[in-house]
Amino acid sequence: MVEDFAYPGADKILQERDLVLKRGDGHILLVDCADGTGLIQVQARDRGMYCFKVTGNGGYLSLELPAVYAVVGNDYSTEVDMTVDGEEKSYKITKNSWTQVGETADPLKRRHTLLEIRAVK
Repeated sequence: MVEDFAYPGADKILQERDLVLKRGDGHILLVDCADGTGLIQVQARDRGMYCFKVTGNGGYLSLELPAVYAVVGNDYSTEVDMTVDGEEKSYKITKNSWTQVGETADPLKRRHTLLEIRAVK
């Protein structure tokens, strides 16, 4: 069997949490925000907060989450890639603090879609 790196249980997560998880390396995992500290927290307008745990030395996750406007970093060096109106933009996330991304960092206040999360120790 060839590994396609598809996110396990993605169909169920889409149905239950309205979140499209595409693929990754298995080191950035969607978790309950009550699972503790050290999580990457992603705030999306009209959808609430989604939390991700990074394991090992870092990871990669491809997803699709509209209207993201803030991300809380953890101890990892984290970057997120977003898109709006066909334009892609990357943001470096401040460790252990809120970072404005998407519409809060856009002078035009356009709603950006989160496409990737990358984190390294």
